[in-house]
Amino acid sequence: MTQPFELPHFYMPYPARLNPHLDEARAHSTQWAREMGMLEGSGIWEQADLEAHDYGLLCAYTHPDCDGPALSLITDWYVWVFFFDDHFLDMYKRTQDRAAGKAHLDRLPLFMPLDLATPVPEPENPVEAGLKDLWARTVPSMSVDWRRRFSVATEHLLNESMWELSNINEGRIANPVEYIEMRRKVGGAPWSSGLVEYATAEVPAAVAGTRPLRVLMETFSDAVHLRNDLFSYQREVEDEGENSNGVLVLEKFFGCTTQEAADTVNDVLTSRLHQFEHTALTEVPAVALEKGLTPGEVAAVAAYTKGLQDWQSGGHEWHMRSSRYMNKGARSDSPWQLKSGPGTSAAHIGALLASAAQERLRAYSHVPYQKVGPSRIPDLYMPFELQLSPHLDPARGNLVDWCHRMGILQEGVWDEDKLAAYDLALCSAGLDPDATPEALDLSAQWLAWGTYGDDYYPLVYGHRRDLAAARLTTARLSQCMPVEGEPTVVPGNAMERGLIDLWARTTAEMTAGQRRTLKAAVDTMTESWVWELSNQLQNRIPDPVDYLEMRRATFGSDLTLGLCRMGHGPAVPPEVYRSGPVRSLENAAVDYACLLNDVFSYQKEIEYEGEIHNAVLVVQNFFGVDYPAALAVVHDLMTQRMQQFEHVVAHELPVLYDDFQLSEEARAAMGGYVLDLQNWLAGILNWHRSVDRYKAEWLGRRAHGFLPDRAPAVPALTFG
Repeated sequence: MTQPFELPHFYMPYPARLNPHLDEARAHSTQWAREMGMLEGSGIWEQADLEAHDYGLLCAYTHPDCDGPALSLITDWYVWVFFFDDHFLDMYKRTQDRAAGKAHLDRLPLFMPLDLATPVPEPENPVEAGLKDLWARTVPSMSVDWRRRFSVATEHLLNESMWELSNINEGRIANPVEYIEMRRKVGGAPWSSGLVEYATAEVPAAVAGTRPLRVLMETFSDAVHLRNDLFSYQREVEDEGENSNGVLVLEKFFGCTTQEAADTVNDVLTSRLHQFEHTALTEVPAVALEKGLTPGEVAAVAAYTKGLQDWQSGGHEWHMRSSRYMNKGARSDSPWQLKSGPGTSAAHIGALLASAAQERLRAYSHVPYQKVGPSRIPDLYMPFELQLSPHLDPARGNLVDWCHRMGILQEGVWDEDKLAAYDLALCSAGLDPDATPEALDLSAQWLAWGTYGDDYYPLVYGHRRDLAAARLTTARLSQCMPVEGEPTVVPGNAMERGLIDLWARTTAEMTAGQRRTLKAAVDTMTESWVWELSNQLQNRIPDPVDYLEMRRATFGSDLTLGLCRMGHGPAVPPEVYRSGPVRSLENAAVDYACLLNDVFSYQKEIEYEGEIHNAVLVVQNFFGVDYPAALAVVHDLMTQRMQQFEHVVAHELPVLYDDFQLSEEARAAMGGYVLDLQNWLAGILNWHRSVDRYKAEWLGRRAHGFLPDRAPAVPALTFG
C-alpha cells in the first residue's frame, strides 16, 4: 500500500536503549493476556496479533533500566491499554453505540479504589479483568497521592474515548487547540508518565502539581502523541475511519496537502521537545529550590525526567519496528544521536549544532520595538448580541475614586488619563449587564486591579530586570488573601492595598472552600505574570502550545470563570463543572477572548512595549511568516474556537445533562452560566473596539512608559 506522505526526519536527541529483560516481559505478557481472556475467543486479538504488535519491545525500549518483574508489570499495563483501545473500537466506535460505550466506561473506575480494602465488582469482560488484576499488583508500592493522580489519568484515558466516538458519529474534525487538549487525555501519555514514575521514582507531592512538572508531563505527552499521529495516520484515517489524528486536523485547518500537514505536525513535535528541555533545565531546578526539596527528592525528579526522555526515544524506536504502524522510509538513525568511531564525532557534532542553532535561536532572535503600524482588525465572528448595564456611568466615577484610594494612580504606572482610556467599567457593563450597582463596581475594580498588575510587572520588574522582586511581590499578593483568618501582609503598595480590599468584599459570604478556589485562581494569574517576565528577560518567544495555555492564566480566566460560577449557587454539582464538555466550553470562550486581545493589542505590545507574548507574533515566529499571514492564522483559530463554543452548547451539553441526570433547576443554572459566557464574549469584543487603549492615535500620544524614579519599591514581608 502506498504511504500517504513521506515520514519527516524526527528530532530525537536521546539514544534508545533496550532493557535486558525483554524476553521475560514478552513471555509473561502473552501468558497474562491469555489468562485475562484477551486472546483466542475474545474476538479482538489472536496470539499472532499480540506478537506482531510486540508491546514487550515497546516497554523494553521505553523503560530500559527497571528490573524484570517491573518490566513485566508495565508491559501488562500496555497490553491492557491497547486491548482496551481495540476492544472499544470494535464494540462501540465501529457500531457507533454511544449508550453501550458509556455504560462500559462507567464501570471501569470501580476497579481502581484508592484503598485496596474497598471491594470491587466481578469482572464481566477482559478489560475489567485486566484492570482489576493490574491495579491490585501496582498500587501497594505507590503513595496515595500517586494512586489518585494515576487513577484520574486512567479515567481521562477511558472517558475521552466518548469524545472521539461523538466526533466520529458527527463526522467532526477538531480544531488544533481542542485536539491537543483532548489528545492528551485520550492518547494516554499522561497515564504513561505515571508508569514512568513506577519504573523510576515517584515525583514528590510538593512539586507534582506545579507548572514545571505539569509542563514536563504535557510536553512529553504532546510529543508522544504527535509522533504516534505521524506513524499511525494511514491505519487510523484510511483504514479505521478515525478523525482524531493531528495530521488530519492540520490538513483541514490549513487547507493544505497531507505532506505539508505532516511536516507541520513534526515542527510542533520538535517545538514541544525543545520546550521539555527548556523546562527541565530552567524551571525544574528553580521550583525544586523554591519548594525546598531534599537531595533525595531532587534525585527523584531527575530520575523521572530521564525516564520521560527514555520513553521518547524508546517509543520512537518501537514505532519504527512495530507492524501496527506505517514506518516505511523512517530513518532508524538520527543526526542528534552521535555515532562512535574514528572521524565521525566532529561531523555529527557540527550537524547537531547547526540544526539546533537554527531552530532554537529563532525563539530568541526577535528584535523588540519594531514599527508595525496600527493593528489590523479582521471581520471577527461574534454570534452574540451586546447588552450593557444601565449603571455604567456611576461605575466609571466610582472606579476613579477607588483607584485613587488604593494608590493605583500615584505610582507612576497609571494616571487618570490612562484609566479613562482603558474604561474598564465599560468592560464590566458588557460582561455582566444584569449586575447590581454594587456588583458592577466590584467587577470593574477587579478588572482594574488585574489590568494594573498585568501592566505593572513588565513595566516595573522588566525595566529593572528584577525577577527576584517579582517573585517576592507574587508571594506577598498571595498573603493578601486569607482563607481561614490567617494574618495578611501590611500593604506596601497599590496592588496589595487593592487586593486586600477586593478580597474582603468579595469573600465576605463565601465558604472556606470557595475562598480557597478563588485564591488559587488569583495565584495562577499572578504566577503567570512571573512566567511572562522570565521569558521577557530571556527575550524568548514561547512555544505555541505553551503560549496558548499560559495565555489563559495571564488573562485571568480562572478568576473570571470562578466568580461567574459562584453566581449560580449550589444547583450545579462540582463534577459537572469538571466535566470534559464544560471545560471545553470554557476553554473555547477564554481562548477566543485571549486571541481577540492579542489581535487588538498587536501594535501596542510589539511596537510600543517590546512585548513577545502575543499570539500573532508567536505564529509569525513559529511559521516564519509576515504579520498579515500570521493574523490570518490567528483569525481562523478564533473563528473555530467560537464555533466550538457553539457546538458544545448545541450538541455536548444536552448529552451531559442527561448523563448526569440534572434537575430542571441545575439545567436552568447551567443555561444562565452559558449566557454569562456569551455576554462576557460580546462585552469583551465591544470593549476592545471602543476604548483608546489599543488605538494608534492614543498610543502615539501616550505610548506605555513610566518614570523609573517613580517606580514603587517592593516592601519586605511583614504581617499584621
